Amino acid sequence: MIVDTHLHLINKSALTYPWLGGVPALDRDFLYSTYEAEARRVGIDTALHMEVDVDPREIEMETSEVGQLSRREGSLLKGAIAACRPEEDGFAAYLERQQGDPLVKGFRRVLHVVPDDLSDGAVFRENLKRLAGSRFTFDLCVLPHQIPKAIALADLVPDLQFVLDHCGVPDIRSGAEHPWCEHISEIARRPNVVAKISGVVAYADESWNAETLRPYVEHTIGVFGWDRVVWGSDWPVCTLGGNLSTWVATTHALLNGCSPDERTKLLSANARRIWRLA
Repeated sequence: MIVDTHLHLINKSALTYPWLGGVPALDRDFLYSTYEAEARRVGIDTALHMEVDVDPREIEMETSEVGQLSRREGSLLKGAIAACRPEEDGFAAYLERQQGDPLVKGFRRVLHVVPDDLSDGAVFRENLKRLAGSRFTFDLCVLPHQIPKAIALADLVPDLQFVLDHCGVPDIRSGAEHPWCEHISEIARRPNVVAKISGVVAYADESWNAETLRPYVEHTIGVFGWDRVVWGSDWPVCTLGGNLSTWVATTHALLNGCSPDERTKLLSANARRIWRLA
């Protein structure tokens, strides 16, 4: 069975998503019921909700909405990676409020939609240090040229578990492997970083196939190793390159020839260990 570590849900009647206007293909509802039906068919039995960059005033509302869905009988949702704003003075109080919520497994601040120097700020860095040694993870969502910024954060807080989203967002559409390749190899040297094999179908052109994605997925797994990779659907963003079933089938094709132990680590075991999932 598969643990999906990167599920987005969009419910426009409940929350506001300022960025959706710029992505017409995603500017509609993508609800839990739709995801669940397909997820169960392809073998997903556990999912972590990934924040969807809602209006900052609605960050805690988003977590509450996910919590309600997680309490449904038989829900696949077992945790949430919540949005946060480490660059703001109110982060400490926000973090304290999340401490008592077992649903919250970690945090993310999308860094490729803000100025490159945001994570260099003193407030951002001091607030990130508040997560040191905690049960929380921190997802890094950066473009290839920003991976050195992610490396700096990993070095700043060595006892915080970081998760690099989407194989570091390679530019597969253009076939560009550099400087992505070198940067991925460098960040993989940090033992407190794991890589998420997720979302890459959205970065390829319409004619992609498994072999198009293979160099990027295999390089990421190769430098991180099987104990430091997890899998994510990035639904519904993955629908820009296919659908959930297509991405799961492609993943299995890419894993052809791997041992059962390696396959299990990527698809479920590592995620269950990192986020303490039953």
